[in-house]
Amino acid sequence: QVQLVESGGGLVQPGGSLRLSCAASGNLFSAAVMGWYRQAPGKQRELVADINTGGSTNYADSVKGRFTISGDNAKNTVYLQMNSLKPEDTAIYYCRYRSRSYLRDYWGQGTQVTVSS
Repeated sequence: QVQLVESGGGLVQPGGSLRLSCAASGNLFSAAVMGWYRQAPGKQRELVADINTGGSTNYADSVKGRFTISGDNAKNTVYLQMNSLKPEDTAIYYCRYRSRSYLRDYWGQGTQVTVSS
C-alpha cells in the first residue's frame, strides 16, 4: 500500500497563490507518476498537472502559465504552486501516485481549495 498525505489547501482571494504538497510513503516503487487532479461540484475529476520521476511534466491547458508542479524524489513529495488563482479553480484537489502502467494507482483524500473574495 501507498499512503498519500496532502496539505496546503485553503481559502484565497482571486489573484492569490497557494502551494499544495503531497508526501508519499509506504510500498513505493520506481518510475512512478505523481500528480494533482481536481473535482469541482457537479463536474468530473480532471487532471491539473503531473510529473514523473524523470521530471517530465504535463499540465491542463487551463492552468498552464499559472501553476507549476515540482517533485522531490528524495522526499517522495510533489508540490503544486498555484498562482493567479481564479474562482474557477475552486475544487477539491486530489493527489495521485501511480505506476506508468496504471496497474498500481493510489489517491489521497483531497484538500479543498476555494478562491473567493
